[in-house]
Amino acid sequence: MGTDLLDPGLARLAVIAAALLAPGAARACDGLSDGPSGTVVAVLDGNTVKLDSGIVVRLLGSGAPLGGGRRPGALAQPLAGEAKTALERLVLGKPVRLGLDSEETDRYGHMEAQLFVDGPGAAWVEQALLAQGMARVVVLPQDRRCLAELLTAEGPARANGLGIWGDPYYSVRDAADPAALEARAGQYELVEGEVIGTGELRGRLYLDFGRVWKDDVTATIDQKARGLFVAAGIDPLSLKGKRVRIRGWLENRDGPLIQLATPEQLEVLSSK
Repeated sequence: MGTDLLDPGLARLAVIAAALLAPGAARACDGLSDGPSGTVVAVLDGNTVKLDSGIVVRLLGSGAPLGGGRRPGALAQPLAGEAKTALERLVLGKPVRLGLDSEETDRYGHMEAQLFVDGPGAAWVEQALLAQGMARVVVLPQDRRCLAELLTAEGPARANGLGIWGDPYYSVRDAADPAALEARAGQYELVEGEVIGTGELRGRLYLDFGRVWKDDVTATIDQKARGLFVAAGIDPLSLKGKRVRIRGWLENRDGPLIQLATPEQLEVLSSK
């Protein structure tokens, strides 16, 4: 069947996937330390694989839908099965190598790393999953080395509604609807809106997305993070009147709140 007969969304996905699987795509992120290599013998979920050496690897910088069972009573997130299948197609039974940033493990003792498939079907796994829309970028402050490339991979999939981006569970939230956001406390969220006001108190910066700060969405930036924003050429206090997209773990603290620890958690979309 020719690509002209495919659904437009599938045709876009085919083009993106082909580009990411091309030779050299797996070398897009520089500066990582070399980690172990091996063959993937099991895919535990859309984020986690097991190597023939027994090492369990948690994909770094991308977050796919989770199945139930990691926490008692936790329900599977939408498309968790599809995300696992997408990862299996990329890596199961294939030789892989790990690229390490901060060389940390997660709370379960899994090694956190960028994962690269070698040989036929070479791919940077996190990048490929993001481009397919089967994961979204999750920013960890201590692991920033590959975030620019990963955000670039996520953007077209999100804009075209591929994978998880076609499911309302993963929609980019509207900062003008704080009541809806309060119900999603504890979740990793993307939120868009206009910065109505900015301020500083005891060294902490505030971006307010409404006029009633005790109820509306707020983003905060502490002193340590402020230096990272300045180094990236972003003055948070100049964002008043601009539309931005933020991402992070959502808290309820005098209204919905996201703490911004790195500049990669904030994208400036437009001015008024």
